[in-house]
Amino acid sequence: MRIKQEKVNKYDTDWAKEWYGAGIFYEGSEEQEVDVFKKLEKRKVLSNVEKAGLLSKAEELGFTLSSIEKLGVLSKAEELGLLSLLERAASFSPSALASASLPILLAAVVAIVVIPDDSAGLVAAQVVIGGLLAVGGVGLFVGSLVLEGLQEAD
Repeated sequence: MRIKQEKVNKYDTDWAKEWYGAGIFYEGSEEQEVDVFKKLEKRKVLSNVEKAGLLSKAEELGFTLSSIEKLGVLSKAEELGLLSLLERAASFSPSALASASLPILLAAVVAIVVIPDDSAGLVAAQVVIGGLLAVGGVGLFVGSLVLEGLQEAD
């Protein structure tokens, strides 16, 4: 996976002076190869999951490997192309995700303020719409923080 690291100025050899255009440089970017799995290995994510006892807690909740096998979750994920989708999602810009979360959070506040609370149905609409938007916005923001941690250069 490649991520954009920083912007650089490059010389444009095809530039010609015209009545428009300010200069002979254009903005490009350097790309850096990032292996998310190596980052996870370096941060010892699997051993931290083991130490925290997350697998036994998942088993207590009924989420076992045999239940995953019976439900066919892995083959369904493979059919739907979720692994390639996950790889593409890991190459997103964390700042773009964080920026996208702000208008969604603002929309959640606007939904609560604008929708009148005259009846139980409208209050329920406020809760559902505002709640969904808030969860989506917070999810994007937290996702941007996780992605930034995975993509940070060594």
